[in-house]
Amino acid sequence: MSLRRRLGAYLLVLHLVMFAAAGLLLPEHPLFFVGAEALLLASLAAGFALMRRALEPLGYTRRFHDLLQDQNYANRLAAPASSELDELVGMFNTMLAALHRERLALGEQQGFLDRLLEATPSAVLVFDFDGAVSLVNASALSMLGLYRPEGRPLAGAQFAPGLDARARERSLDLVAQLDALPLGDSRMIADTEGRRYRAQRGQFFDRGFARHFLMLEELTAELEDSERATYAKLVRVLAHEVNNTVAATRSVLDSLLFYRSQLRESDGVDFATAIDAVKRRNVSLGEFIDRFTRVVKMPAPELRPADLRAIVEDILWLNREQCARAGIRLGWRRCEPVPAQPMDLGLMEGALLNVVKNAIEAVLARQVAGLAGGHVELSLERDGDDTVLAVLDSADLLGEVPARQLFTPFFSTKQGGQGIGLMFVREVLTRHGFPYSLASTGQGETRFEIRFS
Repeated sequence: MSLRRRLGAYLLVLHLVMFAAAGLLLPEHPLFFVGAEALLLASLAAGFALMRRALEPLGYTRRFHDLLQDQNYANRLAAPASSELDELVGMFNTMLAALHRERLALGEQQGFLDRLLEATPSAVLVFDFDGAVSLVNASALSMLGLYRPEGRPLAGAQFAPGLDARARERSLDLVAQLDALPLGDSRMIADTEGRRYRAQRGQFFDRGFARHFLMLEELTAELEDSERATYAKLVRVLAHEVNNTVAATRSVLDSLLFYRSQLRESDGVDFATAIDAVKRRNVSLGEFIDRFTRVVKMPAPELRPADLRAIVEDILWLNREQCARAGIRLGWRRCEPVPAQPMDLGLMEGALLNVVKNAIEAVLARQVAGLAGGHVELSLERDGDDTVLAVLDSADLLGEVPARQLFTPFFSTKQGGQGIGLMFVREVLTRHGFPYSLASTGQGETRFEIRFS
């Protein structure tokens, strides 16, 4: 029973007893009886009025409790009828105002944090106390190819529908590397397509318990720019020193030829042959340096619409005789009509010639190892709004090569190779903004793919 009812029952019982006692006055003093009854009725009314006033704070407390329960912090308690409750109601309203301000501040902070997480290019994943994903931003969904991973461990997350086999393999590899990252560790990782990332696992405490988070930031462009700058500086220093030496050596060698007439015929022939050999070596050294400086001094592309099929047909024609003599099948595997693409014709011809030349040399290297035949085939097709050009060769020299090593200075899979060709190709395609990839297909072929969009 509530306090109000208990107090009301007490007043009623008390006054009923007093009414019964006043009834003893009725036979002998009827006027006193009437006066006593009137006084008791007034007392009962006054008692109930005082009870209501005394219990009024409980009503405000109940209404305050209801506002807190409903989290309706914007409302305020009405002003009391008596001045005694002004301080209590003022305190309640002050508490509601403080809670309202705090809630607005938290909402603004949460909204700001949500917008910041959605806008940041870094992938962010936050885990709950059981290690399941509780928060993931748009960059993480895109970078890792995830689909609604909330409520699942990272290793058991689903991948976005529509991912092709290569993209799914890349996502699986990235997720596996992130899931194995130790707490407090920050390291460089690479995906199956050679893109490089900085991954970090940390923790924060929520309600006294540790929660982990992962951050993944792609650094491919920054690292390539740094490598390019370092490579350019190195090549400029080498070119300066070598060209100065070659020019001086060439002048000295030309001067030495004047002494041939002073030698015997047999000695003169040997002397001239030796001088010519050194001059040829000098020329080769100069050409070697020129190949490096050509990458550094590449001009900005001048974009004009060009026919990709016509460019590839010219390259096939140039290499037709060499492949025919070596028994290499060279030609189209698939060729669809595609629209003209804006590009620098000279730079793109050089890049595609390098790609086809590398493929042919890889097949020739396999022939030297005892594997006859082989093929270099090209594919030109539409993929949605993109045009895809692919060069496939049967050498498959990249089967055991980590993707992160490709397109790096001085790395080559060919015996005696210098890695200049792929660097030149990377620079041309990067300056045009055309995505590219080079990897083993897993079916005995190497595939170099370029996307024109």
